[in-house]
Amino acid sequence: MAWQQRQAQQPELWLVIVDASASTRRHQALAQTKGLLAQLFDQAYRQRARLALLTASGRGPQWQRHGLKASAALQPWLHALGAGGGTPLIAALEQARDWLQLRRKRHPHELQRCLVFTDGRLQHWQPVLPMPCATCLVDMELAPVRLGRAQLLAAQLQADYQHIDRLKRLN
Repeated sequence: MAWQQRQAQQPELWLVIVDASASTRRHQALAQTKGLLAQLFDQAYRQRARLALLTASGRGPQWQRHGLKASAALQPWLHALGAGGGTPLIAALEQARDWLQLRRKRHPHELQRCLVFTDGRLQHWQPVLPMPCATCLVDMELAPVRLGRAQLLAAQLQADYQHIDRLKRLN
């Protein structure tokens, strides 16, 4: 009998940043995003990825979870996720960037990924720095007249850009 050593997967961390400002209530954008997040959480669970969750709404960003394993415990948070207030997305991106850099020092072998869900409806902002890991920005703007600011933000972040409509068709 020959023993085979099992290859361990590189540990993964998925940082999910959700713009939950008041503008995301329009045209069911947040509701559709919640559906995608449920699928994402299920996929993270199956892949044994760790999740960090950061919401941007109201007066400032708020951490919901810091690098814990994905589990069914996320469902109540997802169900309760609502939209309201301002759009502190830029502050959330800055906090996330700092947190990822600190985490990289503690977990140098961890593969980090960042997903940003936003409608891009920000007033004015200074150019932002890219995240220190592979990033995908999901544009959840569903208004009939689209401003396209999420595409600009994705370019500044050097992130892959996907529109939520395209992701819904793939699922």
